[in-house]
Amino acid sequence: MPRTHAALPRLYVKSALTQGVQFTLGKEQSLYLAAVLRKVVGDQVVLFNGRDGAWLAQLASDSKKSVSLDLVEQIAVQPPVADLWYGFAPLKTERLDYVIQKAVEMGVGTIQPVITRFTQVNRLKHERLVANAIEAAEQCEVLNVPEVAAEVTLDRLIDSWPSDRKLILADESEASSSPVDALQALKGEKIGVLIGPEGGFSDGERAKLRALPYVVPISLGPRILRADTAAVAALAVIQAIIGDWR
Repeated sequence: MPRTHAALPRLYVKSALTQGVQFTLGKEQSLYLAAVLRKVVGDQVVLFNGRDGAWLAQLASDSKKSVSLDLVEQIAVQPPVADLWYGFAPLKTERLDYVIQKAVEMGVGTIQPVITRFTQVNRLKHERLVANAIEAAEQCEVLNVPEVAAEVTLDRLIDSWPSDRKLILADESEASSSPVDALQALKGEKIGVLIGPEGGFSDGERAKLRALPYVVPISLGPRILRADTAAVAALAVIQAIIGDWR
């Protein structure tokens, strides 16, 4: 998207975006534009829906209950959907929000909460996770909002794992080895990455994962990382070596 539009508010909408269309926002987004940002008729915003690219839109009405927008022009085409799968053991609220936001920023395609033995949180508000993913996409000019899947147990994840996708396991027992060679060997493969909870996987979980033929254990370095830090570190090293930073 052109950086000339970087200062404009960005909103995720569900409606189709095509030239010449006018539509009305819901109450929450209307209040945000008209009351919080104080946008008026003639002001511009950027809209995206995860399918039709980014569009420049202009306010046709500024009612706080129902802002109407005219689509002006497409300013960015829709990029391919990212295929990077990201699984993690949920954390407590503030850090959970952080993990979701950073996963979106780092270009994952699917976000999958995984319940393990030492997971701190066993019940999630799915709508909150989706809202956080959308907000991160709005703030960081991401046009593909990742799918946020419902939480699953580790055993169920293993039972349903597709045979054509490798699973990168962030494992502290690999601390003495560099992840570079292991990741470079996965170029061209479908991949996922799994981050454990605070305190790590149980011995039984780790042994079960490492015995699976599609699991590739890697190290994130010799230091002890918090789970949210490990998530960012793992996604960064994966993207840098075999991801879409090429």
